[in-house]
Amino acid sequence: MTAPTPSRPAPATTANDPSGFSLSHVVGLVREAIPPMHPGGRPVVAAVAAAAGLIRLVTGRGAGLGVLATAATALFFRAPKRVAPPIENAVLAAADGTVASIGEALPPPELKLPGEPRPRVSVFLSVLDVHVQRIPVDGRVEQVAHHPGKFLSADLDKASEENERNSVLLRTPSGAQIGVVQIAGLLARRIVCDVVPGNEVAAGETYGLIRFGSRVDVYLPADARIQVAVGQRTIGGETVLALLPEEH
Repeated sequence: MTAPTPSRPAPATTANDPSGFSLSHVVGLVREAIPPMHPGGRPVVAAVAAAAGLIRLVTGRGAGLGVLATAATALFFRAPKRVAPPIENAVLAAADGTVASIGEALPPPELKLPGEPRPRVSVFLSVLDVHVQRIPVDGRVEQVAHHPGKFLSADLDKASEENERNSVLLRTPSGAQIGVVQIAGLLARRIVCDVVPGNEVAAGETYGLIRFGSRVDVYLPADARIQVAVGQRTIGGETVLALLPEEH
């Protein structure tokens, strides 16, 4: 009688691999490399994908171009994770982009701030930049107001006064008031704002989106110390725009 063949031990699972390799680890790395999409972009991406599918169905061509267009649209609406720096009394950049101007300017009247110029930092977003906006400070939302207007190129100074915009007024725990204004650009036709008065918010969290080239202005208290320069690149939720005094 032939002796039974001894069973072979099961191969070690990748979870026990001393190298740390596992399918879940790879999936995690892929997810980290591919940022999630802002919900406001999902209808647009779906529409592009549907249009690409229809063209493919009718003409039998354009599959590659359709996939590329859909992927590019999804990339535009990306909302990467950001980590706010542990710096006290910092005002963070509300958007990715390039600092277009720094100076004194009257805040939008709908914010109901005193009618005197305040320090303003304007960040211009090209179509290649991340287009979600982030809360610059911890605090409470006091005002949210939409103002209809034109769709001039967002890199023009007069865009702050004449373009379609959405303004948010924040108050920090120390009493400082910060105005953040989303401004539509030449191609932008939709501004999304997800906060309302009374919301408690945290620095760095996503609160809105502007579809296609645009601009974001941040209005600061007179005693704020600006930390950026014209032409500097900003990372929304991470770059320090200004420092505030401890008390107001």
